Amino acid sequence: MKLMSGKVTPLASDLVDELVKSENIEVLPEEMPEVQLDLESVLKEYIRTDREITEKARDMISRQKRDYGDLPKVKAQVARERDFGVGDNLIEYITAQLIEALIHSRHVEEVFGMDNDLTLVMTPILKKHLAADEELDQEVRKRIKNLQEGTMTWDAQYQKLKDELKRVRKLDE
Repeated sequence: MKLMSGKVTPLASDLVDELVKSENIEVLPEEMPEVQLDLESVLKEYIRTDREITEKARDMISRQKRDYGDLPKVKAQVARERDFGVGDNLIEYITAQLIEALIHSRHVEEVFGMDNDLTLVMTPILKKHLAADEELDQEVRKRIKNLQEGTMTWDAQYQKLKDELKRVRKLDE
């Protein structure tokens, strides 16, 4: 699973709407956009940190002259060292960050739901939005399967094809 920048705004909007609707949080109507922005900032920070960790993993592979096929393993190692959630831990990590943001937001009147209640509401929404990104990622990977992952050529082709598919599927902002 991967969180893409084009999904940040609709994801944050869906999360706020569902949390309010389920009465897990109380937000004044005029504060709804601000709460959404609070959640967007958490999601954008996740994307920024994920990119940073990926770059660090690539640098390590390059310095150690390892095979670029080791990128997921090295990235997972770097993420563990930074206590950052990737792969199977992605949803759990993001959910914890979002809950923390809601608790500390000055735009949320009250958080009524316990952490597990908030997680139960947020998890299906996160999975729904991340599934579209997963499908896009798989489609791109399928189209460039002849290239070695982690190389500069692979990265360039991946980004070019992903941007093209995002534009066609209207997944980008």
